[in-house]
Amino acid sequence: MLNPASGQKPSANSKAQQQYTAANRLIQKGEQRNAIPLLLEAIRYDKTFASAYQTLGDVYRKSGRYEDARQAYQQVLLHDPNLTPLTYFGIGESSLFTGHYPEALSYLTQYKDQSRLSEKSILLVNKYIADCQFSITYRPDHQFVLHKLSAAINSVDDEYFPKLTADNKTIIFTRKTNNQENFFESSYIDSAWTEATKLVGYINSEAFNEGAHCISPDGKYLFFTGCNWPNGLGSCDIYVSKKENGIWSEPSNLGHPINTKGWESQPAISADGKTLYFVSNRAGGVGGYDIWKSTLNADNKWTTAINLGTQINTTFDESAPYIHADNKSLYFASNGWPGFGRKDIFISESDSVGAWSTPQNLGSPINNCYEQNALHVSMNGKMGFLSTELGEDAQLDLYSFQMPVGTRPQPVAFIKGLVLNANTKQPLSATISVTNTLTNKVVFEDVSDIQDGSFLATLPIGHHYAVHIQEKGYLFESKQYALDKLQYTNEEFEAHILLKPIETGKNATLNNIFFEVNKHELLPSSTSELNTLVKFLTDNPNVRIEISGHTDNTGNSQLNQALSTSRALAVVNYLIKNGVTSTRLISKGYGSSKPIADNQSEEGKAMNRRTEFQIIGI
Repeated sequence: MLNPASGQKPSANSKAQQQYTAANRLIQKGEQRNAIPLLLEAIRYDKTFASAYQTLGDVYRKSGRYEDARQAYQQVLLHDPNLTPLTYFGIGESSLFTGHYPEALSYLTQYKDQSRLSEKSILLVNKYIADCQFSITYRPDHQFVLHKLSAAINSVDDEYFPKLTADNKTIIFTRKTNNQENFFESSYIDSAWTEATKLVGYINSEAFNEGAHCISPDGKYLFFTGCNWPNGLGSCDIYVSKKENGIWSEPSNLGHPINTKGWESQPAISADGKTLYFVSNRAGGVGGYDIWKSTLNADNKWTTAINLGTQINTTFDESAPYIHADNKSLYFASNGWPGFGRKDIFISESDSVGAWSTPQNLGSPINNCYEQNALHVSMNGKMGFLSTELGEDAQLDLYSFQMPVGTRPQPVAFIKGLVLNANTKQPLSATISVTNTLTNKVVFEDVSDIQDGSFLATLPIGHHYAVHIQEKGYLFESKQYALDKLQYTNEEFEAHILLKPIETGKNATLNNIFFEVNKHELLPSSTSELNTLVKFLTDNPNVRIEISGHTDNTGNSQLNQALSTSRALAVVNYLIKNGVTSTRLISKGYGSSKPIADNQSEEGKAMNRRTEFQIIGI
């Protein structure tokens, strides 16, 4: 808050005093910008006019012109160092926000020592001192460069909130033109970004602002902030729009309990679409603006939001949350944790019980003494996309960079696929679940799009997964992804799933049934597949099936026959033990008599070693 009368001393030069008095009148009316020429004129008449320099520094500082403010305050200290203790705060803050950290520390310490401060002021000054100490002692343990995205994306206007689809082929961002915010998108084609264009559909408006968004990994859902919309519950609310046939639908207000009479903004959706992080100033928070989260319940409704608490939020402001697809690495901006001045970007990771680690500053050059806005990290954790300003007079632009190793999330692969009816080739809305076969925990679950059957499922690298695709009235399909042993240069997989309607004679391979070599005992990693088969039989109580075991042609054919028979029986026994009536089941071993691939290669042999089920009655 400006206080031009504080420590005010008149000038001996009457013309200087007249200009100074007129400037103060404008400041009292809230016309700070118009006061600047008058203050400069006062200084021209009296180059030792400390009070004019002080007021000029205050005006510059409150308008974000920190280098100009710093120079004005230096003149105050030169001509009248005892004018007011506020000079030390003003030059301390201005020095901090322009990266002059030792200087800022000295002045802020003097201000703290010389002033009788309120509790609120002490909190702010201590925070600034902590920023100075952090910045002075910071030593980067990595070297990398920010690469400004091309002119196809960055313009003379501000661009911010970069968000990309899982394949890094589409970027959606906010552009602010003449104080109007709209969404733009660009595609990565032939190693270059195409000219950014406004999103097509009903999501952008001319009368209101849209921004501060996130996009689902498949690029089909956009959660964003809309302010002062006619159907809003508060000043700013969170909305969602779906992309259908290339057109973004009419946005839908998420309503209670996400939105309140307060201010809700900057949503971040988890890769499975089940957790929404956002920023709000609602009651019950830790600071001014906090990060909150809500989850989807069994009825597909958002639960009452909970505050992330003091593990993440400070008594200052947190913003721009981004939850990586690993579902545990949270990136966010904050001016409360120690940093380089103003807002920096931090990372915190949740553990197995949901506790967050102490936020880690991402360091320079990601962070600097200017404002950091938002971050996006690629699925594999290697690439970052950032909106930042690299100078006091610079606009916000978008940059890319290689993520420092110590700040990378757990890499995540993904399956991009379609689910169709095997007979009609029509799209199906099927349930896709991904299970960690070691823990038997479902790590991802979603449904394919009814319009085109598309889906995108995430697979955190470092584990073995069973993937099941299920729809009522159809045989389920299963796939396995062994990402625990192999290193992938490309983390994208494609899956074209044809679900067979339940008909007598139809069969499916159980791709996640596992045995020890030359043994018939089921391994624990088979549990998710077996339980999926139990559920299938429970949901279809009239279906009878044959479980068949198959081997490759290695070794004695009689032993292979016996092994395949024992393995099929082991599966049947598991089903009976878990509630399936024995009269609905038969088991049969075929040995190596029914190969589905060439036994000349290891890959072919692996495909021939399989367990199947076939519909024998409905």
